[in-house]
Amino acid sequence: MSSFASSCSSAWSVAVLQQHAFRQAGTLGVTNQSALAVADNATIGALGLHAKDVRQGGSVAVRNWLRAWPVYRQLTGLDPWGRGKAVVSPEYATFAPRTATADRVVHSVCPYCAVGCAQNVYVKDERVVQIEGNPDSPISRGRLCPKGSASKQLVTGDHRARKVLYRPPFGTEWQELDLDAAMDMVADRMLDARRKGWQETDEHGNPLHRTLGIASLGGATLDNEENYLIKKLFTALGAVQIENQARI
Repeated sequence: MSSFASSCSSAWSVAVLQQHAFRQAGTLGVTNQSALAVADNATIGALGLHAKDVRQGGSVAVRNWLRAWPVYRQLTGLDPWGRGKAVVSPEYATFAPRTATADRVVHSVCPYCAVGCAQNVYVKDERVVQIEGNPDSPISRGRLCPKGSASKQLVTGDHRARKVLYRPPFGTEWQELDLDAAMDMVADRMLDARRKGWQETDEHGNPLHRTLGIASLGGATLDNEENYLIKKLFTALGAVQIENQARI
């Protein structure tokens, strides 16, 4: 324990000497390279090495070790708070954001609430690799809430249902259906409900031509074009209860 504490104390003393030498060289108006040389010379002296040994490469390993130490770079460089290059490891320097390797960017809208925050969907090899806020949006200006920021999990997560599941009346197990069969079942049920709830006239004989058997409640993320088409479809079917959760 004592040898470890002694090593830490020596290393800290060396770092302080480096910082002092670096600042002193800076006040003399020398270049960054010269200032670094002055700081290295201070370190060499603190370690009890001779200039001759330095010229012969005897302290190269020590110098490389010090420059690889984040605390050394923090105290002697231009990042005294350790929030930038001083704490970047060689491995981290090779990292790149997923957005940098994307093949294309698709503009979308967050699928959750009625705010309608715009998103940039980054795609690589036809798979979504990242979803971020779109800074060009006048609504959200690139910001996303925690749910919107995690919406990539909604698209690529293992928990996402990727097949149509149907449980018949009084059934106890889910059945997998292909999409065409499921759409035909939805259309058949919709037409059946329309027919059963159809009202041709009222009690006074006035024409109604409507159905109360179906209704529409639009989601908050539907855009104007989608809402227009939904309104046209349900009006043509005779529905009168057509709403949207985001309507003010």
